[in-house]
Amino acid sequence: MNIKVFVCNPIEENTIVLHDETGEAAVIDCGCSSEREREALRDFMESRHLTPVVLLNTHLHIDHVLGNAFMQEEYGLLARAHAADKPWMENAVEHAWQLGMGRIAPLPPLGDPLDEGETVRFGRAELRPIHVPGHSAGSLCFYCEQEKLLLSGDVLFEGCIGRADLPGGNMKQLVRGIREKLLVLPGDVRVIPGHGAATTIDRERLTNPYLA
Repeated sequence: MNIKVFVCNPIEENTIVLHDETGEAAVIDCGCSSEREREALRDFMESRHLTPVVLLNTHLHIDHVLGNAFMQEEYGLLARAHAADKPWMENAVEHAWQLGMGRIAPLPPLGDPLDEGETVRFGRAELRPIHVPGHSAGSLCFYCEQEKLLLSGDVLFEGCIGRADLPGGNMKQLVRGIREKLLVLPGDVRVIPGHGAATTIDRERLTNPYLA
């Protein structure tokens, strides 16, 4: 599987594109908020003859969903996310103002809700949702076992974990979920978070001060 990370919007959110030899692609956390960012994503798809067939959100904080309207208009995709985060979409315009992003257009509706126990497929790849609440009530991570790849959203970062002071956040729940659901994965699993650099499960298990 091939991976491309676009750093989008003023908060430097990681928009992730996964694709394989079939040409089918999954886009995770499309945070493209400017025409320049949208054009970069479109050019990437066209230059590699990719067809996006899946749009996922690890959670629905505003910086992770700003490109959802573009994905609907350009590729006809509605984002799938955990139902517990739906209130964030309903108040997205207000949250954008609070973060200093200015006025945003109304966001499109979500597609079918997503939870643990399901499998997301594109091309020959499979992603397994892992529900790890605490950063938000509906935070999901996506695990690709065959590639030893974890997309951790804002749950787990290099040397850090997600904030838990926003509505729906709970620090104890977040730490417990990371320990019980993520740190049990193989140590060489590569972790790509929603912001910042990639890491591994072993590195975070051994050195992350929030998980000591």
